[in-house]
Amino acid sequence: MPRNPAEPLAVVLRRDTADPLPVQLARQVRDLAVTGALGSGARLPSSRALAAELHVARSVVEHAYDQLQAEGWLRSSRGAGTFVADLPTPRGAATRSTSPRRRGRPENDLVSLDTGTPWQDPRVDPGWRRAWRQVSMTKPPKGYPDPAGLAELREEVSTYLARRRGVRRAPEEVVITSGTTHGWALLLDTVGSSGCVAIEDPGYRAAVAVAADAGFSVCDIPVDAAGLDVTALSRLEQDDVRAIYVTPAHQHPLGVAMSAARRVALVAEAARRSAYIVEDDYDSEFRYDVAPLPALASLDRHRVVYLGTVSKVLHPGVRLGWLAADRDLVRRLVSRRAARRDHPSWPVQLAVLTMMREGHLDRVIRTARRVYAERTALVASRLGDALGLEVAASAGMYVTVEMPEATARCASAAARAAGFDLPSLAGFCRTSSRHGVVLGFGGVSDAELHRVLDVVVAGVRRAEDSRGQA
Repeated sequence: MPRNPAEPLAVVLRRDTADPLPVQLARQVRDLAVTGALGSGARLPSSRALAAELHVARSVVEHAYDQLQAEGWLRSSRGAGTFVADLPTPRGAATRSTSPRRRGRPENDLVSLDTGTPWQDPRVDPGWRRAWRQVSMTKPPKGYPDPAGLAELREEVSTYLARRRGVRRAPEEVVITSGTTHGWALLLDTVGSSGCVAIEDPGYRAAVAVAADAGFSVCDIPVDAAGLDVTALSRLEQDDVRAIYVTPAHQHPLGVAMSAARRVALVAEAARRSAYIVEDDYDSEFRYDVAPLPALASLDRHRVVYLGTVSKVLHPGVRLGWLAADRDLVRRLVSRRAARRDHPSWPVQLAVLTMMREGHLDRVIRTARRVYAERTALVASRLGDALGLEVAASAGMYVTVEMPEATARCASAAARAAGFDLPSLAGFCRTSSRHGVVLGFGGVSDAELHRVLDVVVAGVRRAEDSRGQA
């Protein structure tokens, strides 16, 4: 009867620390057993195979295995191999089978490296407490809230957009939403239920899902180093393009900024087609090399619909954003919204209004920008060194690195084995074919970030070594 294959070990040995290599290896295997990543009965690689994979002497692995056997973490069987001893299931860990077809962690047991979870200051800012205390002390309005949003919050957002993004909209041209996808859905519901919408590819998959659910066909427009390819857009044969969805300040997920020439050309093309440009300005506050780039909405007041959110600043669960457009479109949006009783949450609006007025939002942005700048530099440096190339990253809460498909698969597999869900660039594509990883670092701790970089870099180097030997 064939033996179960050995479990892959997501371990990284470093020669630039004071800890001996056997001690490092024993500690990491012990951690994998404690967390349940290696379940009871899991078969480990032979000392010869693991030593070859880690590029160390076989004695390093033997010493580590001997130590773990002495501690009771491992057991060995002559002629069969080395296995994890029978251990109680760790609290919160899923039961793990040694069957080859069921290896791997459940999705909800992985640390997400998504692009949308912001960094959370471990200290609770007094401004956050004051905001919700203000909500508890304020008498709620009678009946449903204004479908356009609190008048005071719309005024505050109007001031904020002019100050931070150069978008000059009167309070009456602002609608409070539940986030960018909600604003996108509101617009599509207002402009019709048929036709075509153009969306960047690779791009924001939720925007595609919203458009498809609303009954629109989706036209994928390629993206290059200057942003959305307006020439490709102009070649579309469809004459019923209703809207063009773009992320010009920090293209999602490639991270490039749309050039000035492309911006001007896009506005002209949208005017030719009588289509709206929907600008998703999801994380423009987080730029490190220069000041945040001007919003596309500053070029055309009537053609561009601007979407913003606090999800990338405060927390995705706050579920509040805004849409800024010309008065006529706002009037139509609000009318449709009122008919459906689609009203924004009054307590959340009041809390965010207090946070903005008292400077809490600005403080969070300043602090997070410093954290993201440091993490961006770290990720770009580590992955760039592993691939032997310069990784350009100057904004946002994630870094995208393009690499060969096999290398990207190896990097994602190494991350998953270590307990991390690392998005693949291919997952953001529909008709384009691009490969790499998209490493979001907002929602992880410093220790988790260093850990995943260690295993991803090791996975990349193994893949590159294999390519070199092929």
